[in-house]
Amino acid sequence: MAKSKKYYVVWHGNQPGIYDSWTDCLTQVKNFPNAKYKAFPTKLLAEEAYSSAYYESSKSRKTKTSQADWKEEIKPGSIVVDAACSGNPGDLEYQGVDPFSGQKLFHVGPLAEGTNNVGEFLAIVHALALLKKDKKDNTAIYSDSKIAINWIKLKHPNTKLIFSKRNQNLYDLIQRAVKWLNENTYSNPVLKWKTEEWGENPADFGRK
Repeated sequence: MAKSKKYYVVWHGNQPGIYDSWTDCLTQVKNFPNAKYKAFPTKLLAEEAYSSAYYESSKSRKTKTSQADWKEEIKPGSIVVDAACSGNPGDLEYQGVDPFSGQKLFHVGPLAEGTNNVGEFLAIVHALALLKKDKKDNTAIYSDSKIAINWIKLKHPNTKLIFSKRNQNLYDLIQRAVKWLNENTYSNPVLKWKTEEWGENPADFGRK
């Protein structure tokens, strides 16, 4: 199935504007401090978003790196997670990173026929299990997926993903994650990464 076309709004980058390819958008935001950008399914929505007050406020905001922003709120030792999926569904991978050192704590994938939210869910459970093993009961985990964070509370991913022989490995990982959540307790805060304030989190794959 062909991917639906997307339009990318760059509010804060090398050259703000609307782009019709991820490659062109990435050129504007890669390595740009506190870059602000987002994908939209139609050109009309992209145009409306580009001309919104958010763009105006971002231009007038004091120059400040995203790293300085999140370091004021996040405690050392925290884990940030992210997932990337080339398609919906598509090849999926996820990872956990120490945001202060940049050290990759775990990486899994690629896994066939997954979705981004499923990857975020698995990454959070992976981080929870790792912290429980290391007896770090109060260490926070950050994800930029509200959906995945809610699934953690439900102890099950409410996904519509269809499973088959191709994504059997992914299905097995999900079942293991659900089993772990139902058999273990934890006190680690699972929190939303504030992307609009802090920029992309340090675990981001850079494939928006």
